[in-house]
Amino acid sequence: MAIITHNIIAAGAYHFPRYLEISRQRALIEECRALIDGAVPGYVPVVRGGGQMHVRMLCLGRHWNGRTYRYEPTRSDFDNLPAPPLPASFRALAAEVAAAAGMTLDADLCILNYYDAGGRMGVHQDKDESPESIAAGVPVVSISLGDSARFLFGGLKRKDPVQAIPLESGDAFVFGGPARLRYHGVSRIMPGTAPPELALSGRFNLTLRQFDAQTADRKVDSE
Repeated sequence: MAIITHNIIAAGAYHFPRYLEISRQRALIEECRALIDGAVPGYVPVVRGGGQMHVRMLCLGRHWNGRTYRYEPTRSDFDNLPAPPLPASFRALAAEVAAAAGMTLDADLCILNYYDAGGRMGVHQDKDESPESIAAGVPVVSISLGDSARFLFGGLKRKDPVQAIPLESGDAFVFGGPARLRYHGVSRIMPGTAPPELALSGRFNLTLRQFDAQTADRKVDSE
């Protein structure tokens, strides 16, 4: 069995470099491509205030509305199509990665983003899940595929110092418990850094989350 290495970024935040081997990355990329170009395709959201995001997004399980910052069953901010279901393989991967960090996650939604060479994501908090889920510190699991990203991870206040962490293809990142509401974002993509055997230009990122917190006991390692 392979030894899983990780870096503790902060209490409740873990970086797992190259968590996924190439064969798993390739299979996951195939799923991502089929989904984002499927019957309910990914799109570039417009957020409140009228600005466009710099990613192509597809929500699975529940749709995140960029105009209201709320989850809903259909894409009322775009085409009114229903959010596709969350694949069982994504849910299992989320539980696996969370367990490697000593946490529990029963994901019921995923935000799948595709970043091209100019893609980025402003520093923000993931705070639109249910109050119960946030209060319980249920983690977010992030999976990176393709080109490397310069990931920004800050504190609980927007003005707190920010650490820049390169996330490479196959990396996993988990933040929950005391780190659940830390600010984070992506400042840039590094084109041409994806492993050549993936045949992918750009970056897929999956953030797997749990809107509802209905399971009682959660172990959060607060090292």
